[in-house]
Amino acid sequence: MAKTQILLFPESDIKLRSPHVHTAAIETLPLSNPAPRLKYVDRDQLLFRAVRIDKLIDDKHPARAIWEFTEHLDLTAFYENIEAVEGVAGRRATDPRLLISLWIYALSQGVGSARKIAELCEYHPAFQWLAGTEEINHHTISDFRVDHKEALEKLFVQILGILSAEGLVTLERVAHDGTKIKAYAGIDSFRREEKIRAHLAMAQDQLEILKEEDLGTSHERNSVKTRERFIRDRKNRMERALEELEKIRSSSPEGKAKDKVRASTTDPEARIMKQPDGGFAPSYNVQISADADNGVIVGMDVTQAVNDCDQLTPAMEEIKRNTGFLPDQVVADGGFTNRQSILDMDEKGIDFIGSVTDTSSQSKARLKSRGIDPEFYPEKFKHDSASNTYTCPAGKVLRYMGKVPMAGVTEHRYAARADDCANCPNKAKCCPKSPSKGRGIVRRENAPEVKAFLSKMQTPEAKEAYCKRGPIAEFPYAWIKEKMHLRQFRLQGLIKVNMECLWACLTYNIQQWIRLRWREPGVQLGI
Repeated sequence: MAKTQILLFPESDIKLRSPHVHTAAIETLPLSNPAPRLKYVDRDQLLFRAVRIDKLIDDKHPARAIWEFTEHLDLTAFYENIEAVEGVAGRRATDPRLLISLWIYALSQGVGSARKIAELCEYHPAFQWLAGTEEINHHTISDFRVDHKEALEKLFVQILGILSAEGLVTLERVAHDGTKIKAYAGIDSFRREEKIRAHLAMAQDQLEILKEEDLGTSHERNSVKTRERFIRDRKNRMERALEELEKIRSSSPEGKAKDKVRASTTDPEARIMKQPDGGFAPSYNVQISADADNGVIVGMDVTQAVNDCDQLTPAMEEIKRNTGFLPDQVVADGGFTNRQSILDMDEKGIDFIGSVTDTSSQSKARLKSRGIDPEFYPEKFKHDSASNTYTCPAGKVLRYMGKVPMAGVTEHRYAARADDCANCPNKAKCCPKSPSKGRGIVRRENAPEVKAFLSKMQTPEAKEAYCKRGPIAEFPYAWIKEKMHLRQFRLQGLIKVNMECLWACLTYNIQQWIRLRWREPGVQLGI
């Protein structure tokens, strides 16, 4: 029988040999079979080796497509304010084309943080390929996103021009829709005027105290400057919140207590809006117009409006600014379909397809809230066209009192004599909340443009066109929210939020070009 030996591995040796061997491990091996010497993986070490950057990603990688697309863009507007120039001492500026490509690729991968992009440039092959393995400071990346508003708007228009030359934009039919995206603020950040003024006074007092502090070492001076920047930023937000309070008051409906309105001290320009899930949150209203042929976004805007009723006309004007033309046809849902929109679209020569909302249930709810019995609803009154009067169910005559022209409709008003209603036994059922007045009703007569629209929406062609609205209008939102993770803005303020959304929309458009045209045989990029 062969002799054996008992080997007790020291703890340090065990770690090097295998992570699965414990410190108390005792192994019995024949003397003729020594322990195997293996090469284990050490992922904590640093490497210095030659890397061919162009081989970090394959030829069909989307980062290459983005870089190729930006090569054909006129980026002069982004270069105008660069202070570093040839022949003058100073650090070289980061190429705007690189920063544009980084943001577009990052957003296409659902990354919206400048810090995360800077981190990915250190190890991710695609980001390394774009940056040429150079490290980029996250402040440079972050500042670039918000420093070029006009240049970014021109870039969006320029991209639309290229996609149009590629045949991806026709404007024969455009679908428009809106969605609410949450602001970078909590609902508990909304305060009334007295609380905002108290915070403003506190910030002013803190600034005065900082001025009187004795600054000794450079560390203390830097600390005070940091605190001063923080307090000044807070003071500015309080001042903007007071300005927004005045805007909210001026737009509040009559009867709403003006001292009850609130504004956010985190993002003063945000508004509390109803969310798709039925809840309420600080948000912005994002409006997007998409071309029906390939889903390309041809218009985008961000507003503070809590509903969509007045947003269709500005959306068409935005499309014209971006493309130079109005669409032949626009399709929108019931939130945009109202008489004013119908008139505006008719004036612009746009074929409007919209959802006709049945308001009868709302009208009956208002009549019920006034205590009117269904027996005395307006449809129970009989109209005599010869005398232009109405007769109520009790036989009383309502005379014509005049008309009130409104947008797309004329209201003809009729009223009974006060004496007739005062002595009527049905007063409690007919007009219980008008003790000193007679019953009145309104007959609405739509404008010719509205009548034509309502007739058109009864045709099979219009109904079929409206049925195609959902996939066209809602697809860009689904892409932006799911793939780019833009369910809440990272920036604050209407201008910056608008830019953040614009970055997402132009990224979406370039992705459609990649999906439909890039590497397509025989097709060159149209310029």
